[in-house]
Amino acid sequence: MSELMKETDAVYARPELLQVAETVARDKGVEQDEILEAMEQAIQKAGRSKYGQEHDIRARIDRKSGEISLARYIEVAEEIENEITQTTLDEARKSKADAELGEFIIDPLPPINFGRIAAQTAKQVIVQQVRDAERKHQYAEYKDRIGEVINGLVKRVEFGNIIVDLGRAEALLRRDESIPREHFNNGDRIRAYIVDVREELRGPQIFLSRTHPQFIAMLFAQEVPEIYDGIIEIKSVARDPGSRAKIAVLSNDSSIDPVGPCIGMRGSRVQAVVGELQGEKIDIIQWSEDPATFIVNALAPAEVAKVVLDEENNKIEVVVPDEQLSLAIGRRGQNVRLGSQLSGWDIDILTETVESERRQQEFIEHSQMFVDTLDVDEVIAHLLVTEGFSSIEQVAFVPVGDLSDIEGFDEEVAEELRERARTYLEKNVSEMVKRCNELGVSDEIAALKGVTPAIMVAVGENKIKSLDDLADLAGDELLEMLPVEISMSLDQANDIIMAARAHWFPDEDSKETEIAEGGNVSVIGAPEEDFKE
Repeated sequence: MSELMKETDAVYARPELLQVAETVARDKGVEQDEILEAMEQAIQKAGRSKYGQEHDIRARIDRKSGEISLARYIEVAEEIENEITQTTLDEARKSKADAELGEFIIDPLPPINFGRIAAQTAKQVIVQQVRDAERKHQYAEYKDRIGEVINGLVKRVEFGNIIVDLGRAEALLRRDESIPREHFNNGDRIRAYIVDVREELRGPQIFLSRTHPQFIAMLFAQEVPEIYDGIIEIKSVARDPGSRAKIAVLSNDSSIDPVGPCIGMRGSRVQAVVGELQGEKIDIIQWSEDPATFIVNALAPAEVAKVVLDEENNKIEVVVPDEQLSLAIGRRGQNVRLGSQLSGWDIDILTETVESERRQQEFIEHSQMFVDTLDVDEVIAHLLVTEGFSSIEQVAFVPVGDLSDIEGFDEEVAEELRERARTYLEKNVSEMVKRCNELGVSDEIAALKGVTPAIMVAVGENKIKSLDDLADLAGDELLEMLPVEISMSLDQANDIIMAARAHWFPDEDSKETEIAEGGNVSVIGAPEEDFKE
Protein backbone atom coordinates (compact mmCIF):
# COMPACT_ATOMS: atom_id res chain seq x y z
CA MET A 1 0.00 0.00 0.00
CA SER A 2 2.91 2.39 0.72
CA GLU A 3 4.06 2.00 -2.88
CA LEU A 4 0.60 3.00 -4.05
CA MET A 5 0.69 6.10 -1.84
CA LYS A 6 3.94 7.26 -3.42
CA GLU A 7 2.40 7.02 -6.87
CA THR A 8 -0.58 9.23 -6.10
CA ASP A 9 1.30 12.57 -6.43
CA ALA A 10 2.13 11.90 -10.08
CA VAL A 11 -0.61 9.67 -11.44
CA TYR A 12 -0.91 11.47 -14.79
CA ALA A 13 1.13 10.04 -17.63
CA ARG A 14 2.42 7.23 -15.39
CA PRO A 15 1.67 3.82 -16.97
CA GLU A 16 3.34 2.20 -13.95
CA LEU A 17 -0.06 2.61 -12.24
CA LEU A 18 -1.12 -0.70 -13.71
CA GLN A 19 1.89 -2.41 -12.14
CA VAL A 20 1.20 -0.73 -8.80
CA ALA A 21 -2.47 -1.78 -8.94
CA GLU A 22 -1.49 -5.34 -9.78
CA THR A 23 0.95 -5.49 -6.85
CA VAL A 24 -1.56 -4.11 -4.35
CA ALA A 25 -4.31 -6.37 -5.66
CA ARG A 26 -2.08 -9.40 -5.22
CA ASP A 27 -1.02 -8.38 -1.71
CA LYS A 28 -4.54 -7.58 -0.54
CA GLY A 29 -6.26 -10.47 -2.30
CA VAL A 30 -8.66 -8.31 -4.32
CA GLU A 31 -9.23 -7.77 -8.03
CA GLN A 32 -6.92 -5.36 -9.88
CA ASP A 33 -9.96 -3.63 -11.38
CA GLU A 34 -11.19 -2.74 -7.89
CA ILE A 35 -7.86 -1.05 -7.13
CA LEU A 36 -8.09 0.95 -10.35
CA GLU A 37 -11.66 1.96 -9.53
CA ALA A 38 -10.43 3.21 -6.13
CA MET A 39 -7.79 5.31 -7.92
CA GLU A 40 -10.43 6.71 -10.28
CA GLN A 41 -12.63 7.74 -7.36
CA ALA A 42 -9.66 9.44 -5.67
CA ILE A 43 -8.77 11.36 -8.85
CA GLN A 44 -12.34 12.49 -9.52
CA LYS A 45 -12.71 13.59 -5.89
CA ALA A 46 -9.60 15.74 -6.32
CA GLY A 47 -11.06 17.06 -9.60
CA ARG A 48 -14.29 18.08 -7.91
CA SER A 49 -12.29 19.82 -5.18
CA LYS A 50 -10.56 21.90 -7.88
CA TYR A 51 -13.45 22.58 -10.30
CA GLY A 52 -16.38 22.53 -7.88
CA GLN A 53 -18.26 19.83 -6.01
CA GLU A 54 -21.42 20.58 -7.94
CA HIS A 55 -19.91 19.37 -11.20
CA ASP A 56 -20.22 15.79 -12.44
CA ILE A 57 -16.50 15.08 -12.89
CA ARG A 58 -15.33 11.59 -13.72
CA ALA A 59 -11.91 10.04 -14.04
CA ARG A 60 -10.96 7.08 -16.20
CA ILE A 61 -7.78 5.00 -16.15
CA ASP A 62 -7.12 3.07 -19.33
CA ARG A 63 -6.86 -0.60 -18.38
CA LYS A 64 -4.20 -1.26 -21.06
CA SER A 65 -1.97 1.81 -21.10
CA GLY A 66 -2.56 3.27 -17.62
CA GLU A 67 -3.35 6.66 -19.19
CA ILE A 68 -5.66 8.83 -17.10
CA SER A 69 -8.42 11.02 -18.51
CA LEU A 70 -10.44 13.56 -16.54
CA ALA A 71 -13.67 15.06 -17.92
CA ARG A 72 -16.82 16.93 -16.95
CA TYR A 73 -20.09 15.18 -17.90
CA ILE A 74 -23.16 17.23 -18.85
CA GLU A 75 -26.47 15.44 -19.42
CA VAL A 76 -28.68 16.36 -22.38
CA ALA A 77 -32.15 16.75 -20.80
CA GLU A 78 -35.56 17.85 -21.97
CA GLU A 79 -36.28 19.72 -18.74
CA ILE A 80 -33.43 21.39 -16.90
CA GLU A 81 -33.36 20.72 -13.15
CA ASN A 82 -29.68 21.47 -12.54
CA GLU A 83 -28.06 24.04 -14.86
CA ILE A 84 -24.54 22.91 -13.91
CA THR A 85 -24.89 19.21 -14.75
CA GLN A 86 -27.63 19.45 -17.44
CA THR A 87 -28.13 21.25 -20.74
CA THR A 88 -30.82 21.50 -23.41
CA LEU A 89 -30.73 19.64 -26.71
CA ASP A 90 -30.24 22.89 -28.69
CA GLU A 91 -27.26 23.95 -26.59
CA ALA A 92 -25.75 20.49 -26.79
CA ARG A 93 -25.95 20.44 -30.62
CA LYS A 94 -23.86 23.61 -30.82
CA SER A 95 -20.85 21.53 -29.69
CA LYS A 96 -22.02 18.13 -30.94
CA ALA A 97 -24.28 18.08 -33.96
CA ASP A 98 -25.67 14.55 -33.42
CA ALA A 99 -26.41 14.93 -29.71
CA GLU A 100 -29.53 13.13 -28.45
CA LEU A 101 -31.66 13.38 -25.32
CA GLY A 102 -30.35 11.26 -22.44
CA GLU A 103 -26.71 11.16 -23.54
CA PHE A 104 -23.80 13.05 -21.97
CA ILE A 105 -21.63 15.78 -23.43
CA ILE A 106 -18.06 15.06 -22.34
CA ASP A 107 -15.91 18.08 -21.67
CA PRO A 108 -12.21 17.02 -21.23
CA LEU A 109 -10.29 18.69 -18.42
CA PRO A 110 -6.52 19.26 -18.11
CA PRO A 111 -4.45 17.05 -15.78
CA ILE A 112 -4.32 17.97 -12.11
CA ASN A 113 -1.07 18.65 -10.34
CA PHE A 114 -1.73 17.21 -6.90
CA GLY A 115 -0.82 19.42 -3.98
CA ARG A 116 -0.10 18.09 -0.53
CA ILE A 117 -3.73 18.33 0.65
CA ALA A 118 -5.16 16.87 -2.55
CA ALA A 119 -2.64 14.02 -2.49
CA GLN A 120 -3.48 13.21 1.12
CA THR A 121 -7.20 13.20 0.31
CA ALA A 122 -6.59 10.90 -2.63
CA LYS A 123 -4.59 8.53 -0.42
CA GLN A 124 -7.40 8.35 2.14
CA VAL A 125 -9.97 7.58 -0.55
CA ILE A 126 -7.82 4.82 -2.04
CA VAL A 127 -7.08 3.28 1.36
CA GLN A 128 -10.78 3.26 2.28
CA GLN A 129 -11.82 1.80 -1.07
CA VAL A 130 -9.19 -0.93 -0.86
CA ARG A 131 -10.28 -1.74 2.70
CA ASP A 132 -13.93 -1.97 1.61
CA ALA A 133 -12.94 -4.24 -1.27
CA GLU A 134 -11.01 -6.46 1.14
CA ARG A 135 -14.03 -6.76 3.43
CA LYS A 136 -16.33 -7.56 0.53
CA HIS A 137 -14.02 -10.33 -0.65
CA GLN A 138 -13.62 -11.70 2.86
CA TYR A 139 -17.38 -11.96 3.30
CA ALA A 140 -17.82 -13.54 -0.16
CA GLU A 141 -15.07 -16.06 0.66
CA TYR A 142 -16.30 -17.14 4.08
CA LYS A 143 -20.11 -16.77 3.94
CA ASP A 144 -20.44 -20.13 2.18
CA ARG A 145 -17.93 -21.85 4.49
CA ILE A 146 -20.17 -22.01 7.56
CA GLY A 147 -19.90 -25.55 8.88
CA GLU A 148 -16.25 -26.03 7.93
CA VAL A 149 -13.29 -26.64 10.23
CA ILE A 150 -10.54 -24.08 9.70
CA ASN A 151 -6.97 -23.66 10.91
CA GLY A 152 -5.48 -20.38 12.09
CA LEU A 153 -2.99 -18.69 14.40
CA VAL A 154 -3.83 -17.03 17.70
CA LYS A 155 -3.24 -13.34 17.07
CA ARG A 156 -4.20 -12.02 20.49
CA VAL A 157 -6.38 -12.81 23.51
CA GLU A 158 -8.79 -10.16 24.83
CA PHE A 159 -10.71 -10.89 28.06
CA GLY A 160 -10.83 -14.58 27.25
CA ASN A 161 -11.94 -14.01 23.65
CA ILE A 162 -9.42 -15.20 21.06
CA ILE A 163 -8.72 -13.30 17.83
CA VAL A 164 -7.64 -15.84 15.21
CA ASP A 165 -5.60 -14.92 12.12
CA LEU A 166 -6.90 -16.93 9.16
CA GLY A 167 -4.44 -15.42 6.68
CA ARG A 168 -6.64 -13.02 4.70
CA ALA A 169 -9.13 -12.45 7.50
CA GLU A 170 -9.55 -12.47 11.24
CA ALA A 171 -12.06 -14.53 13.20
CA LEU A 172 -13.38 -14.43 16.75
CA LEU A 173 -13.50 -17.38 19.12
CA ARG A 174 -15.58 -16.21 22.07
CA ARG A 175 -14.81 -17.43 25.56
CA ASP A 176 -18.14 -19.29 25.82
CA GLU A 177 -17.31 -21.12 22.56
CA SER A 178 -13.96 -22.35 23.93
CA ILE A 179 -13.50 -25.66 25.70
CA PRO A 180 -13.36 -25.12 29.50
CA ARG A 181 -9.86 -24.92 30.99
CA GLU A 182 -8.42 -24.57 27.49
CA HIS A 183 -5.58 -22.04 27.17
CA PHE A 184 -3.91 -20.56 24.08
CA ASN A 185 -0.96 -18.18 23.72
CA ASN A 186 -0.17 -15.75 20.94
CA GLY A 187 1.18 -17.61 17.91
CA ASP A 188 -0.39 -20.98 18.82
CA ARG A 189 -2.04 -22.91 16.02
CA ILE A 190 -5.76 -23.41 16.54
CA ARG A 191 -8.44 -25.43 14.81
CA ALA A 192 -12.10 -24.41 15.11
CA TYR A 193 -15.54 -24.71 13.51
CA ILE A 194 -17.00 -21.77 11.54
CA VAL A 195 -20.35 -21.31 13.22
CA ASP A 196 -21.46 -18.01 11.67
CA VAL A 197 -20.38 -15.24 9.28
CA ARG A 198 -22.12 -11.88 9.50
CA GLU A 199 -21.66 -8.67 7.54
CA GLU A 200 -21.55 -5.77 9.98
CA LEU A 201 -20.68 -2.06 9.78
CA ARG A 202 -17.07 -2.67 10.79
CA GLY A 203 -16.74 -5.43 8.19
CA PRO A 204 -17.45 -9.15 8.03
CA GLN A 205 -17.36 -10.93 11.37
CA ILE A 206 -16.36 -14.61 11.37
CA PHE A 207 -17.38 -16.49 14.52
CA LEU A 208 -15.67 -19.72 15.50
CA SER A 209 -16.54 -22.46 17.98
CA ARG A 210 -14.74 -25.39 19.58
CA THR A 211 -17.76 -26.49 21.62
CA HIS A 212 -20.27 -26.93 18.78
CA PRO A 213 -21.47 -30.56 18.40
CA GLN A 214 -20.71 -30.51 14.69
CA PHE A 215 -17.06 -29.65 15.40
CA ILE A 216 -16.49 -33.18 16.67
CA ALA A 217 -18.35 -34.60 13.66
CA MET A 218 -16.09 -32.68 11.24
CA LEU A 219 -12.97 -33.83 13.12
CA PHE A 220 -14.04 -37.45 12.71
CA ALA A 221 -14.72 -36.82 9.01
CA GLN A 222 -11.10 -35.66 8.67
CA GLU A 223 -9.71 -38.66 10.57
CA VAL A 224 -11.96 -41.44 9.24
CA PRO A 225 -11.89 -41.96 5.44
CA GLU A 226 -15.10 -44.03 5.59
CA ILE A 227 -16.99 -41.01 6.95
CA TYR A 228 -15.47 -38.68 4.35
CA ASP A 229 -16.46 -41.13 1.59
CA GLY A 230 -20.02 -41.43 2.91
CA ILE A 231 -19.78 -45.15 3.78
CA ILE A 232 -20.27 -44.32 7.47
CA GLU A 233 -22.65 -41.54 8.47
CA ILE A 234 -22.68 -39.56 11.71
CA LYS A 235 -26.38 -39.34 12.62
CA SER A 236 -26.21 -37.25 15.80
CA VAL A 237 -23.75 -35.79 18.30
CA ALA A 238 -24.13 -34.79 21.95
CA ARG A 239 -21.38 -33.02 23.88
CA ASP A 240 -20.47 -31.83 27.32
CA PRO A 241 -17.46 -29.82 26.03
CA GLY A 242 -14.17 -30.73 27.66
CA SER A 243 -15.66 -33.65 29.56
CA ARG A 244 -17.54 -36.21 27.48
CA ALA A 245 -19.24 -36.68 24.13
CA LYS A 246 -21.41 -39.28 22.43
CA ILE A 247 -21.71 -39.74 18.67
CA ALA A 248 -24.14 -42.06 16.88
CA VAL A 249 -22.88 -43.61 13.65
CA LEU A 250 -24.57 -45.65 10.92
CA SER A 251 -22.98 -47.76 8.19
CA ASN A 252 -24.47 -47.54 4.70
CA ASP A 253 -22.63 -50.76 3.84
CA SER A 254 -23.97 -53.81 5.68
CA SER A 255 -20.55 -55.47 5.53
CA ILE A 256 -18.83 -52.68 7.47
CA ASP A 257 -19.19 -52.16 11.21
CA PRO A 258 -19.63 -48.40 11.80
CA VAL A 259 -17.96 -48.30 15.23
CA GLY A 260 -14.66 -50.05 14.44
CA PRO A 261 -13.37 -47.69 11.71
CA CYS A 262 -14.16 -44.68 13.92
CA ILE A 263 -12.03 -46.11 16.71
CA GLY A 264 -9.17 -47.07 14.40
CA MET A 265 -6.26 -49.44 14.94
CA ARG A 266 -5.55 -49.48 18.68
CA GLY A 267 -7.78 -46.43 19.03
CA SER A 268 -5.55 -44.23 16.86
CA ARG A 269 -8.37 -42.36 15.10
CA VAL A 270 -10.49 -41.62 18.13
CA GLN A 271 -7.38 -40.66 20.12
CA ALA A 272 -6.47 -38.08 17.46
CA VAL A 273 -9.86 -36.43 18.00
CA VAL A 274 -9.59 -36.74 21.79
CA GLY A 275 -6.19 -35.02 21.66
CA GLU A 276 -7.65 -32.09 19.68
CA LEU A 277 -10.46 -31.75 22.24
CA GLN A 278 -8.16 -31.58 25.27
CA GLY A 279 -8.87 -35.12 26.46
CA GLU A 280 -12.66 -35.09 26.05
CA LYS A 281 -13.91 -38.69 26.40
CA ILE A 282 -15.85 -39.92 23.38
CA ASP A 283 -18.41 -42.74 23.27
CA ILE A 284 -19.09 -44.08 19.76
CA ILE A 285 -22.56 -45.63 19.52
CA GLN A 286 -24.26 -47.56 16.74
CA TRP A 287 -27.38 -45.74 15.55
CA SER A 288 -30.67 -47.59 15.14
CA GLU A 289 -34.05 -46.66 13.66
CA ASP A 290 -35.72 -48.36 16.62
CA PRO A 291 -35.84 -45.74 19.43
CA ALA A 292 -35.69 -48.35 22.19
CA THR A 293 -32.61 -50.06 20.76
CA PHE A 294 -30.92 -46.72 20.10
CA ILE A 295 -31.51 -45.43 23.62
CA VAL A 296 -30.24 -48.68 25.13
CA ASN A 297 -27.05 -48.16 23.09
CA ALA A 298 -26.90 -44.48 24.03
CA LEU A 299 -26.95 -45.23 27.76
CA ALA A 300 -23.95 -47.56 27.52
CA PRO A 301 -22.00 -48.67 29.50
CA ALA A 302 -25.07 -49.06 31.75
CA GLU A 303 -27.20 -52.18 31.28
CA VAL A 304 -30.92 -51.68 30.57
CA ALA A 305 -33.54 -54.19 31.72
CA LYS A 306 -36.64 -52.68 30.08
CA VAL A 307 -37.83 -49.61 28.19
CA VAL A 308 -41.34 -48.18 27.88
CA LEU A 309 -42.03 -45.73 25.05
CA ASP A 310 -44.51 -42.86 25.24
CA GLU A 311 -44.45 -41.68 21.62
CA GLU A 312 -47.20 -39.11 22.11
CA ASN A 313 -45.14 -37.15 24.65
CA ASN A 314 -41.76 -38.16 23.18
CA LYS A 315 -40.73 -39.73 26.46
CA ILE A 316 -39.09 -43.05 27.25
CA GLU A 317 -38.94 -44.82 30.59
CA VAL A 318 -35.80 -46.86 31.14
CA VAL A 319 -35.64 -49.53 33.85
CA VAL A 320 -32.15 -50.57 35.03
CA PRO A 321 -30.92 -52.99 37.70
CA ASP A 322 -30.55 -51.35 41.10
CA GLU A 323 -26.76 -51.56 41.03
CA GLN A 324 -26.66 -49.91 37.58
CA LEU A 325 -28.57 -46.74 38.54
CA SER A 326 -25.56 -44.49 39.25
CA LEU A 327 -23.81 -45.71 36.09
CA ALA A 328 -26.89 -45.05 33.94
CA ILE A 329 -27.36 -41.55 35.34
CA GLY A 330 -23.66 -40.71 35.28
CA ARG A 331 -21.74 -38.09 37.19
CA ARG A 332 -24.05 -35.10 37.76
CA GLY A 333 -26.53 -36.73 35.36
CA GLN A 334 -24.11 -36.51 32.46
CA ASN A 335 -24.75 -39.94 30.92
CA VAL A 336 -28.53 -39.67 30.81
CA ARG A 337 -28.36 -36.03 29.69
CA LEU A 338 -26.10 -36.83 26.75
CA GLY A 339 -28.24 -39.86 25.90
CA SER A 340 -31.32 -37.62 25.82
CA GLN A 341 -29.59 -35.05 23.60
CA LEU A 342 -28.31 -37.77 21.28
CA SER A 343 -31.67 -39.48 20.83
CA GLY A 344 -34.00 -36.49 21.07
CA TRP A 345 -36.16 -38.31 23.66
CA ASP A 346 -36.87 -37.32 27.26
CA ILE A 347 -35.46 -40.16 29.36
CA ASP A 348 -36.68 -41.17 32.83
CA ILE A 349 -34.55 -43.75 34.62
CA LEU A 350 -35.99 -46.09 37.26
CA THR A 351 -34.53 -49.00 39.16
CA GLU A 352 -36.19 -52.41 38.93
CA THR A 353 -37.24 -52.13 42.57
CA VAL A 354 -38.92 -48.73 42.14
CA GLU A 355 -40.56 -49.81 38.90
CA SER A 356 -41.89 -52.99 40.51
CA GLU A 357 -43.31 -51.07 43.49
CA ARG A 358 -44.91 -48.51 41.20
CA ARG A 359 -46.38 -51.24 39.00
CA GLN A 360 -47.86 -52.96 42.04
CA GLN A 361 -49.29 -49.69 43.31
CA GLU A 362 -50.83 -48.92 39.92
CA PHE A 363 -52.27 -52.47 39.80
CA ILE A 364 -53.93 -51.96 43.17
CA GLU A 365 -55.25 -48.47 42.27
CA HIS A 366 -56.65 -49.53 38.88
CA SER A 367 -58.21 -52.64 40.32
CA GLN A 368 -59.91 -50.66 43.07
CA MET A 369 -61.15 -48.14 40.49
CA PHE A 370 -62.86 -50.90 38.50
CA VAL A 371 -64.33 -52.37 41.69
CA ASP A 372 -65.79 -48.98 42.69
CA THR A 373 -67.01 -47.78 39.30
CA LEU A 374 -68.16 -51.01 37.62
CA ASP A 375 -69.44 -52.72 40.77
CA VAL A 376 -67.49 -55.92 40.09
CA ASP A 377 -65.51 -58.22 42.37
CA GLU A 378 -61.73 -58.10 42.72
CA VAL A 379 -61.17 -61.12 40.48
CA ILE A 380 -62.76 -59.42 37.45
CA ALA A 381 -61.02 -56.13 38.28
CA HIS A 382 -57.64 -57.92 38.46
CA LEU A 383 -58.28 -59.63 35.13
CA LEU A 384 -59.05 -56.29 33.45
CA VAL A 385 -55.88 -54.68 34.82
CA THR A 386 -53.79 -57.72 33.88
CA GLU A 387 -55.03 -57.44 30.28
CA GLY A 388 -53.87 -53.79 30.12
CA PHE A 389 -57.08 -51.88 30.86
CA SER A 390 -56.35 -48.77 32.93
CA SER A 391 -59.39 -46.50 32.43
CA ILE A 392 -63.17 -46.66 32.26
CA GLU A 393 -63.11 -45.23 28.73
CA GLN A 394 -61.08 -48.20 27.50
CA VAL A 395 -63.70 -50.61 28.82
CA ALA A 396 -66.62 -48.54 27.53
CA PHE A 397 -65.51 -48.34 23.90
CA VAL A 398 -63.41 -51.46 23.37
CA PRO A 399 -64.85 -54.00 20.89
CA VAL A 400 -66.86 -56.71 22.60
CA GLY A 401 -64.57 -59.35 21.12
CA ASP A 402 -61.53 -57.94 22.91
CA LEU A 403 -63.30 -58.29 26.27
CA SER A 404 -64.83 -61.70 25.59
CA ASP A 405 -61.36 -63.03 24.62
CA ILE A 406 -60.18 -62.57 28.21
CA GLU A 407 -59.98 -65.91 29.96
CA GLY A 408 -63.10 -66.40 32.13
CA PHE A 409 -65.17 -63.79 30.23
CA ASP A 410 -67.92 -64.56 27.73
CA GLU A 411 -69.86 -62.26 25.40
CA GLU A 412 -72.58 -61.67 27.96
CA VAL A 413 -70.06 -60.56 30.62
CA ALA A 414 -68.30 -58.34 28.07
CA GLU A 415 -71.54 -56.60 27.09
CA GLU A 416 -72.46 -56.07 30.73
CA LEU A 417 -69.07 -54.54 31.53
CA ARG A 418 -69.30 -52.17 28.54
CA GLU A 419 -72.81 -51.13 29.54
CA ARG A 420 -71.80 -50.44 33.15
CA ALA A 421 -68.77 -48.43 31.95
CA ARG A 422 -70.87 -46.31 29.57
CA THR A 423 -73.52 -45.72 32.24
CA TYR A 424 -70.84 -44.53 34.63
CA LEU A 425 -69.33 -42.19 32.03
CA GLU A 426 -72.72 -40.70 31.16
CA LYS A 427 -73.45 -40.08 34.83
CA ASN A 428 -69.98 -38.67 35.41
CA VAL A 429 -70.19 -36.33 32.41
CA SER A 430 -73.65 -35.20 33.48
CA GLU A 431 -72.32 -34.33 36.92
CA MET A 432 -69.34 -32.50 35.40
CA VAL A 433 -71.60 -30.49 33.08
CA LYS A 434 -73.74 -29.57 36.05
CA ARG A 435 -70.63 -28.55 37.98
CA CYS A 436 -69.44 -26.46 34.99
CA ASN A 437 -72.76 -24.62 34.97
CA GLU A 438 -72.45 -23.99 38.71
CA LEU A 439 -68.95 -22.60 38.19
CA GLY A 440 -70.14 -20.41 35.29
CA VAL A 441 -67.71 -21.80 32.71
CA SER A 442 -68.48 -20.44 29.23
CA ASP A 443 -69.87 -22.75 26.53
CA GLU A 444 -67.19 -21.30 24.22
CA ILE A 445 -64.54 -23.10 26.27
CA ALA A 446 -66.50 -26.34 25.95
CA ALA A 447 -66.42 -26.03 22.16
CA LEU A 448 -62.63 -25.81 21.91
CA LYS A 449 -60.99 -28.85 20.38
CA GLY A 450 -59.34 -31.02 23.02
CA VAL A 451 -61.33 -29.63 25.99
CA THR A 452 -63.20 -32.26 28.02
CA PRO A 453 -65.72 -31.74 30.84
CA ALA A 454 -63.02 -32.75 33.35
CA ILE A 455 -60.74 -30.02 32.01
CA MET A 456 -63.62 -27.50 32.18
CA VAL A 457 -64.24 -28.33 35.84
CA ALA A 458 -60.52 -28.01 36.62
CA VAL A 459 -60.19 -24.57 35.01
CA GLY A 460 -63.52 -23.41 36.41
CA GLU A 461 -62.39 -24.21 39.95
CA ASN A 462 -59.36 -21.99 39.23
CA LYS A 463 -61.59 -19.01 38.30
CA ILE A 464 -61.11 -19.49 34.54
CA LYS A 465 -64.61 -18.95 33.18
CA SER A 466 -64.41 -17.17 29.83
CA LEU A 467 -62.51 -17.65 26.58
CA ASP A 468 -60.42 -14.57 27.39
CA ASP A 469 -59.54 -15.97 30.83
CA LEU A 470 -58.26 -19.15 29.20
CA ALA A 471 -56.45 -17.23 26.45
CA ASP A 472 -54.49 -15.23 29.05
CA LEU A 473 -52.89 -18.41 30.42
CA ALA A 474 -49.60 -19.99 29.41
CA GLY A 475 -49.44 -23.69 28.58
CA ASP A 476 -47.59 -24.63 31.79
CA GLU A 477 -50.14 -22.67 33.88
CA LEU A 478 -52.95 -24.73 32.36
CA LEU A 479 -51.10 -27.97 33.15
CA GLU A 480 -50.71 -26.93 36.81
CA MET A 481 -54.51 -26.59 37.11
CA LEU A 482 -55.25 -30.12 35.90
CA PRO A 483 -55.56 -33.04 38.32
CA VAL A 484 -53.10 -35.94 38.07
CA GLU A 485 -55.57 -38.27 36.34
CA ILE A 486 -55.83 -35.94 33.31
CA SER A 487 -52.86 -36.70 31.07
CA MET A 488 -51.86 -33.80 28.83
CA SER A 489 -48.58 -32.73 27.23
CA LEU A 490 -47.30 -29.16 27.10
CA ASP A 491 -47.87 -29.10 23.32
CA GLN A 492 -51.51 -30.10 23.79
CA ALA A 493 -51.96 -27.41 26.45
CA ASN A 494 -50.42 -24.82 24.13
CA ASP A 495 -52.77 -25.89 21.32
CA ILE A 496 -55.79 -25.29 23.56
CA ILE A 497 -54.44 -21.87 24.61
CA MET A 498 -53.84 -20.86 20.98
CA ALA A 499 -57.33 -22.05 20.03
CA ALA A 500 -58.74 -19.85 22.81
CA ARG A 501 -56.82 -16.86 21.42
CA ALA A 502 -58.12 -17.37 17.88
CA HIS A 503 -61.02 -14.94 18.39
CA TRP A 504 -58.47 -12.17 19.00
CA PHE A 505 -57.57 -12.44 15.31
CA PRO A 506 -60.93 -12.46 13.48
CA ASP A 507 -59.35 -12.06 10.05
CA GLU A 508 -57.39 -15.31 10.36
CA ASP A 509 -58.91 -18.72 9.89
CA SER A 510 -58.33 -20.85 12.97
CA LYS A 511 -58.19 -24.54 12.40
CA GLU A 512 -57.78 -25.07 16.12
CA THR A 513 -61.16 -23.63 17.16
CA GLU A 514 -64.41 -25.39 16.53
CA ILE A 515 -67.27 -23.42 18.13
CA ALA A 516 -70.69 -25.01 17.72
CA GLU A 517 -73.95 -23.26 18.48
CA GLY A 518 -75.47 -24.37 21.75
CA GLY A 519 -72.09 -25.23 23.30
CA ASN A 520 -72.65 -28.99 23.64
CA VAL A 521 -70.06 -30.74 25.80
CA SER A 522 -68.44 -33.86 24.37
CA VAL A 523 -65.77 -36.32 25.39
CA ILE A 524 -63.10 -37.10 22.77
CA GLY A 525 -63.54 -40.63 21.51
CA ALA A 526 -67.13 -40.99 22.78
CA PRO A 527 -70.37 -40.72 20.74
CA GLU A 528 -71.67 -37.17 20.97
CA GLU A 529 -75.26 -38.22 21.70
CA ASP A 530 -74.11 -39.98 24.87
CA PHE A 531 -72.89 -36.76 26.49
CA LYS A 532 -75.53 -34.12 25.81
CA GLU A 533 -77.12 -32.66 28.88
